Amino acid sequence: MGTGLKEQLSSLLCYLQDPVLVARFQQLCGVRGAFAKSEAGINGGGGGERAERARQRVADPGGKVEKSRCNNNGVANGTGGPGAAGDPVAVKPLRRNSLTGDSGHEFHINNRLLYYLFTCGTELGNELFYISFFPFLVWNVDPLVARRLIILWVWVMYVGQCTKDVMRWPRPASPPVVKVEVFYNSEYSMPSTHAMSGTAVPLATLLLTQDRWEYPFLLGVILAFSWCILVCTSRIYMGMHSVLDVIVGFFYSLLILLFFSPALEVIDTFHQINRYAPILIISLHAGLGLFSFTLDTWSTSRGDTAQILGTGAGIAVATHVNYQLAVIVDPTASMLPLQLPPLSFGLVGLCLLRFVLGVLVILVTRAVMKALTIPLVCWVVGISSKDVRKARQNMQVELPYRYIVYWTVGFSAFCIVPCLFVYIGLS
Repeated sequence: MGTGLKEQLSSLLCYLQDPVLVARFQQLCGVRGAFAKSEAGINGGGGGERAERARQRVADPGGKVEKSRCNNNGVANGTGGPGAAGDPVAVKPLRRNSLTGDSGHEFHINNRLLYYLFTCGTELGNELFYISFFPFLVWNVDPLVARRLIILWVWVMYVGQCTKDVMRWPRPASPPVVKVEVFYNSEYSMPSTHAMSGTAVPLATLLLTQDRWEYPFLLGVILAFSWCILVCTSRIYMGMHSVLDVIVGFFYSLLILLFFSPALEVIDTFHQINRYAPILIISLHAGLGLFSFTLDTWSTSRGDTAQILGTGAGIAVATHVNYQLAVIVDPTASMLPLQLPPLSFGLVGLCLLRFVLGVLVILVTRAVMKALTIPLVCWVVGISSKDVRKARQNMQVELPYRYIVYWTVGFSAFCIVPCLFVYIGLS
């Protein structure tokens, strides 16, 4: 009986990891691609014959293989899946591969609504969203929630990225999968860190606000799980993860959330009041970055890990400075629960002004620090900075570059910008 159960579990895991499952979901959502036989297996780690057989299984699950129909340009002419909206649109991935510079292959979109929906969903796990969402929380909503949410986010992402480099599972094979996104295609696949952050951030936000703010709890639950489902399914739609990657990422994130949530208040208080907190935080995060860089050869995931740790360290140090200088004062327990203020043009205008001005400061800070740090680090370690992409594949360049730049970004967002608001009367 034990052997039979083990075989059933193994079969289920293999089924959930099968790229054919991803390709069928893409076809259901109206994504069509064309692959020459010479391309089989080059974009996902699978062998050519194996990938070709998988493509055939997608074309006809019942066993009858139907050859792909292509126009003169080699682009698939598929018909729309259920809910297709409008004529097929030929598009390419929005961003190049961050490691190789590859722009990916053209594909057809039969359902534009789902394409835009899942593109928005996958952006909920990217840098542009986080560099906007977290600062907005601290500038306009609740600094305490923002601080503790970032503590959790840093650990979720760090554990997830390190697990990828330990597991070393490749991305779903293409073909049969269509690579709607190629920016992260050079990273490993298991688990999906988008799914992890897309689970941890909304659920932690719900947990951190339920006793601090008055709002319909059911509405919060619906929004949190809608966010989570959108991000998770978007990774399958983009062809970046198998179903198994996403499921593991979801439950992995829940496990981390379960263990870290009780410690958030202790960690946040330590950041604020301990006199040695800044030195300990900077040292700990730098040490974790060094450890992650020893797990595997260079990849974009390691640079992202250093970026996340640098951001977290900068924000933690900013938390200490804010507390010592009383720049940001948290509401007392007697003021809880907080109530949402009535909407007005003045309130919306003030929030937008803070947001636009603050993001502008962050973007300028990031651009200046990038321009200064790469040449400086290359000069210190004795590596040529003429080819930046090649130079950044060295740990001596990538780790300090990412750490310093995003430490400064995090510190600016949570300390410099609030001080600026106080100075100009926007606090």
